[in-house]
Amino acid sequence: MGALQGLEIEDQRPGAGCVGAHGHDDTWHPGAVGGIPAGPVRDPALGDELGTEQAYLAHARRSLEAMRLGVAGLRAQGGDKLAREILEANLAARLTALQDDPDVPLFFGRIDFGEGAASSASTLAHRGEVFHLGRRHVQDSHGDPVVVDWRADIARPFYRASGRDPMGVYRRRRFGFQRGELTGFEDELLGLGEELEGLSPLVAAEIERPRTGPMRDIVASIQPEQDEIVRAGIDRSVCVQGGPGTGKTAVGLHRAAYLLYAHAGQLRRSGVLVIGPNDAFIRYIGDVLPALGEVSVDQMPLSELLARPRIQVRGTDGDAAAEVKHSARMASVIRRACYRRLATPEEPMAVRVGVTTVRLQPPEMEKIRQRVLLRNLPYDAGRTAFRNLLVDRLLQITEQRVHNVTRGDVVAALRESKAAHDIATVAWPKIDPVDVVFGLLSDPDAMAAAADGVLSEPEQATLVWSGHRVRAKAPWSPADLVLLDEAAGLIDRPRGYGHVVVDEAQDLSPMQLRAVGRRYQRSVTLLGDLAQATTSWSSSTWDEALSNLGVGTASVETLRKAFRVPGSVLAVANRLLPDIAPDLPPALAVRDAPDALSSVVVTPEAVPAEVAARVGGALERPGSVGVIVPADRTGVVGAALDARGIAWAGVDDAASAARVTVLSAEQAKGLEFDVVVLVEPERLAAGEVRDLRLLYIAITRAVLRLVLVQSAPLPASLGVGT
Repeated sequence: MGALQGLEIEDQRPGAGCVGAHGHDDTWHPGAVGGIPAGPVRDPALGDELGTEQAYLAHARRSLEAMRLGVAGLRAQGGDKLAREILEANLAARLTALQDDPDVPLFFGRIDFGEGAASSASTLAHRGEVFHLGRRHVQDSHGDPVVVDWRADIARPFYRASGRDPMGVYRRRRFGFQRGELTGFEDELLGLGEELEGLSPLVAAEIERPRTGPMRDIVASIQPEQDEIVRAGIDRSVCVQGGPGTGKTAVGLHRAAYLLYAHAGQLRRSGVLVIGPNDAFIRYIGDVLPALGEVSVDQMPLSELLARPRIQVRGTDGDAAAEVKHSARMASVIRRACYRRLATPEEPMAVRVGVTTVRLQPPEMEKIRQRVLLRNLPYDAGRTAFRNLLVDRLLQITEQRVHNVTRGDVVAALRESKAAHDIATVAWPKIDPVDVVFGLLSDPDAMAAAADGVLSEPEQATLVWSGHRVRAKAPWSPADLVLLDEAAGLIDRPRGYGHVVVDEAQDLSPMQLRAVGRRYQRSVTLLGDLAQATTSWSSSTWDEALSNLGVGTASVETLRKAFRVPGSVLAVANRLLPDIAPDLPPALAVRDAPDALSSVVVTPEAVPAEVAARVGGALERPGSVGVIVPADRTGVVGAALDARGIAWAGVDDAASAARVTVLSAEQAKGLEFDVVVLVEPERLAAGEVRDLRLLYIAITRAVLRLVLVQSAPLPASLGVGT
C-alpha cells in the first residue's frame, strides 16, 4: 500500500453528486414486483408480470451504465508516477469489467424469501425480500443492490434450496432469454413444498442451446452437488472425479471465480492459475472466467507452464524413454545430479581479517554444510545459508583474537580473497538447471552416478543421447521439460499461486504433477475422469495423483449426473466401463432426445462421402459439428467436405470461424460439440484398453446428437443398431 499512499481520486463527471447518472432518480420501487402468479410460468405472452421483469432488466442495465460512467469519470490524483499508473490500470480494468454486453442477460434468476420461519440467521435477516441474481453485482445510485452477484452468500439458496429444505426461500424463479431479451420465466414455490421434477425446462434449454466457438459459463444452471464444490473454502483442496457431461470443467472454473470473489484480498495478490492439456482446450474454456468478471486469471496449457527461455523442443522420445522420464523416480535422479556437484574442499579456507589470518579446516566446513542440508532448503537458498554460516564461524574465530571486529569486516575480507571464494564455490557451487539436465542426458557416466540404484542400466541407456555433446544443439523433447522444471524447482522455488485449477488431470504423470505442485500456495482443484486416462504414465487412483502433487489433505468428490450427454449416447459409452474402468460408477444421464443416436454402415470407400453428407445435414440446424476421425483418414474426409463446399478447420486453427472441426479422438478430449460425426469407431473398438478409452471419449463429445459412420459393425455388446 505504500506506493499508493497520498493518492486521491477526483470525480470529473458532469453533475457529480446528482441523483442517478443522467440526472434522474434510478431507484427501483419494490412494489413494482409484487403480485406474482403462483406456479411454473413459461408462456412468453405473460402480461404484466413479464413486462415488470423486463422493466427491471432495463433498470438494471441503466444502473450498470451509471456505474460504468462513474468509473469513467474518475482520475488518479497525487502520489508518484508509478502509483498513478497502477491506479489508472486498476480503473481501466474496472471499466472493462463494467462493460455491458446486450446479448448477455444481467440476471438469470431470482429468489423471494418468505415471511415465515427461516432456516438460518442469514436468511432470517432477509425475510420478505426479493433478490435478482446475475454474473456481477449491480447497484443503483444509492448503493442499493439491483442485481446480486451469484457468488454472494445470499445467492446460495438459489442453487441449493429444495421443496424439502427451502432455506427460507418461498419462490425460486429462473428466466429465459433470447439474445439478451427476457422472454419468459418459470417459478418453483419452494415454500409450499413445490419443486420441479428432474431438470428444469429452462436449464435443459440452456444446456441444449446450440453453440459455436468457446465454452459458455453454467452460472445459471449450477446444480446443488456442483455448488458444494464451487463454494468449498480456499484452504480446502478438492479432486473432482466426473464422468462425461457432469460439468467438472465448468465446476473448476466457477470455483476459481468464487474464490476470487470470496477471498479477493488474498487471491488478488497471489493469483489463480488454470492449467489445461493443450492450446485448443485453453482457447475453448478461455472466455468463461472473463464472462464472470474475472480477467486476471492466468490460463495456460501445461507445456507453456513448463517452457523455459532459450530451450527449443526439437526432439522426440521413444515410449520407453518417455515413460522413464515421467516416472517419479526421476525426481531422485535429478536431485542427486544437483547435489553431487557439492564437494569437500581439500585445502583449509584462509581469510585475512585486519592483522590476523583465520582458517576453517575442511571437516569444519563439511559440518556446516551438513547442518544446512538438514534444513531441506532450495539449492540456492542453501548455498546462501552455507555462506552466511561460514561468515558466522569466521567471525567467531576472529573475535577471539581481535577486538572491535564486525561481520562486515569478515564479509569484506571474504570478497577480497579469491582463494577463499573459490573454496566456498567448490563446497557449494552455483548451478544452472539446463546444465544439470544436459549433463545427465549427454554423459553416460553422469547418468550412471546419479541414477545408480534408482534406474536400471537399460533404463539409463534409453535416456542418454547418442552423439549430442553441444548444448546449443541438444535434442530436447517434451518429456525433458519436466526434468528441467524439476531441476529448476530444486534450485529455486518458482512463482506460486494462491489457487491452482488443473483440468484433464487424469493424464498427468508423476513428474508433471510434481511440477504443478510447486506452483500452488494454498489449495488446488484437480479435475478429471480416470476412465478417460490415455497416457501410459497416468495415475491409477486419485490418491496416487494427490500424493505426487504433494497435497497433504484433499477430498475426492464424485459427480455422477451427466447433464451434457444425451441418455442414449451415454448408455453406449457406459457399456465400455467394465473394460476401461471397472471400479468407477457409471455417469447417470438426466436428459435424452429421440434422435440423439444414429448409426450407418457403408463400404470403406463410401465412408468419406457419407461423412460429408451427414455433416451437411447437421449444418441445416444451428450449432457446432465435430468430425472425429482416425488420423490416417483426416485427409480423405477433409477432401470430401471440401468437395461439398463445407468449410472446416482443424482443432489447432485458432483463427477459423468454421462451424465444423475435424479432429482425432485424442484431440477431442475435454471439448464438446452439438453434433458429433464419429468416423469408423469400430477401429477403436477392436483395440486395447487405451483405444477403448479413446472410443469412450469420442462417443461422449456430443451434447445433442451422435452419428456413427462405420465401415464394419460395432461389437454387439455396445448395443448400437444401424
